[in-house]
Amino acid sequence: MAKNFKLLQAKMLPRARARSEAKAQAMIQEMPLDELRVARELTQEHLAKILRVNQSAISKMERRADMYVSTLHDMIRAMGGTLEIRAIFPEGDVRINQFSKLRREEPSSWRDDEELQGSLSDQTFRGKNREIPL
Repeated sequence: MAKNFKLLQAKMLPRARARSEAKAQAMIQEMPLDELRVARELTQEHLAKILRVNQSAISKMERRADMYVSTLHDMIRAMGGTLEIRAIFPEGDVRINQFSKLRREEPSSWRDDEELQGSLSDQTFRGKNREIPL
């Protein structure tokens, strides 16, 4: 029989609870695109409709290790996020801004479909991402 997580969590020692929360936060900060889509509560079909592509194109994008920055930008934006590219050095992080020109107007289908727009605007999530060409 399944146990209520809140009850189990309440029985945990504070130090164990802190370790568990730290691991959960680390997992949230980095994940592949398919897990990000699921965490955003979107199906491949839903995301395909937003991006005006076939569901199979979303599947291919989620499996690729290399893609165009503009493709990744569109995919992240369709999930309700903003793509930011950073270079990480021992001295500190640098935000790469040459891709800021990718901020194009969203396709009219994003604005016209209230159901799709509403499902994206009420959610927040942060994570690291990569890019994929269609």
